[in-house]
Amino acid sequence: MSLYLQNQQPFKTLSLFSDMITSTGLNPDGHCIVAAILACGSAKNLVMGKIVHGMVFRYELGGERDGPIVSNALIDLYSRNGKISLAKRVFESMVDKDVASWTSFLNGHIVCGDIVSAGQVFDEMPVRNVISWTAMIVGYVRSKNVIHGLKLYREMITEYTHPTSITIVAVLSSCADIGALDFGGSLHGYVNKVQNLVTDVSVNNALIDMYCKGGNLELATRVFIKMYKRDVFSWTSMISRLALHGKGRSTLEMFDDMVSSGLTPNDVTFLSVLSACGHGGLIKEGQSLFTKMVHDYGIQPTIKHYGCMVDLVCRAGSLKEALELINMMPFELDAVIWREVLSGCMIKRDVELAEMAAKKVMELEPYDDGVYILVWNLYRLTNRWEDALKTRKLMRSQKIKKQQGCSWIEINGVVHEFTVETTMHEFMHIILQVLGEQ
Repeated sequence: MSLYLQNQQPFKTLSLFSDMITSTGLNPDGHCIVAAILACGSAKNLVMGKIVHGMVFRYELGGERDGPIVSNALIDLYSRNGKISLAKRVFESMVDKDVASWTSFLNGHIVCGDIVSAGQVFDEMPVRNVISWTAMIVGYVRSKNVIHGLKLYREMITEYTHPTSITIVAVLSSCADIGALDFGGSLHGYVNKVQNLVTDVSVNNALIDMYCKGGNLELATRVFIKMYKRDVFSWTSMISRLALHGKGRSTLEMFDDMVSSGLTPNDVTFLSVLSACGHGGLIKEGQSLFTKMVHDYGIQPTIKHYGCMVDLVCRAGSLKEALELINMMPFELDAVIWREVLSGCMIKRDVELAEMAAKKVMELEPYDDGVYILVWNLYRLTNRWEDALKTRKLMRSQKIKKQQGCSWIEINGVVHEFTVETTMHEFMHIILQVLGEQ
């Protein structure tokens, strides 16, 4: 059971557990019941989970020896199924709560998307270890509270808790999201001093991602070259970032190097290469890769791959070919595809097709401000001022506002966040004074 569980096969774990109970007559012990509970959580099988929970009482497995382990597993089960109230009931019923119990309960709130409650649990913890610190940092990162995640990492280091590779990856991800290269660079320095971190593939992949997103392809390439071992994600990270920086030819060369190294590209790799072909106007190369992906590698195209192909031909101005691709897609079209058609219409000034594409986007995502702005701009470019005015009025009548801009700036290792309506920053009066002097 444990072996199946470790290999992410929860259904086989539960099947074996059921066979043991019904066929052999053996009674489960604490370790066995924990494996079954964890399998129920992983499989999102709440009904079976409650049955196993009943067995805990039936076989008296919540005692002094097995109690904390079983309870922690139950907290995980109910949290994964969105039943945080049941997880809380289990937690509060525990007589002896160890750091693992607190961390399970903390992680339960994070899994359920309640980062505020998770923070309260974290503050109440009598003892914290590197796992609880990491859980909270990862929670902030996943909930897009990257500033809080970075601040918490500083506190963690102050308490002399050595971060794990998971902690480092989460913090580097935060740095990548907000462009905090100074903070990320200092973290890179720490990584270089710790042997098990400098050779960790996931850490190096996160460094590549951070430097690429921050616009420093040179440092990203340096990390990539020095890696002791590269996996598909390492190559795909470099390929995708080269694609984002508009380096179409370099992306294709990197893709060829990856294939030559003996690694097999996956669907995400092809997605990046096709995107690079679109941004670089490499139509023939993109079409050839799409065919190769299907016939040589047996990868079934997703709607995102088709989206790249639509974007490819739209950027080249071949709107007719884009519509032919759309008609042959075996998927229900999403708003992304029609946005790409709409962007292509901007290039060709095709108002009629743009109106159709915009209508499709509005049906799928009625509160998307971007589509209204694109249509408004197209009407202006084609001197259809009356239609442009109608579009603006429609936005006002449906109370659609342009999304608020947000930016970050890093000064002396501290990241400051600003939005259009920021007024509470500690240096706001000085900032406004300087702006008034410009």
